[in-house]
Amino acid sequence: MIYRFKVTFNASKGFYRLYELWGENTLYDLHEHIVNDLNYAPDQIVFFAVKDKSGKERKKYGLFDFGHGAMDEKTIDVLISHNETTLFYVFDVRGNRELCMTFVETDDELPRKSYPRTADEKDDAPPQFIDINSPSPEDLQIDEL
Repeated sequence: MIYRFKVTFNASKGFYRLYELWGENTLYDLHEHIVNDLNYAPDQIVFFAVKDKSGKERKKYGLFDFGHGAMDEKTIDVLISHNETTLFYVFDVRGNRELCMTFVETDDELPRKSYPRTADEKDDAPPQFIDINSPSPEDLQIDEL
């Protein structure tokens, strides 16, 4: 059985990915897939967060254990069995930017496919980093000639 997750980015209405994983895949496996799929640098501080309905972070799974386990210890089937069906992949800690990953459904695995895999995609990935010191486009003024 595979688990299907829809991945979105709040600052880009068009971007999404559909990732499929085996239940025994870990969050670390998912992290590696995201890095490869989106062409992100693999040597950055990242983590998965589980939030409550108000948006407050309840749990954090990182490359190191933040108190709830490390990425390589948490499998997808265990997360789903604990009703942790929405994960936030924080890929830019300094810029506080994250991907929202929502569990969609389970399905049978396809023959001759390897998992995790990207089953569907739309639009380019958001850049991994933004320059927080540069002005936003709204702050720039263009002089009239």
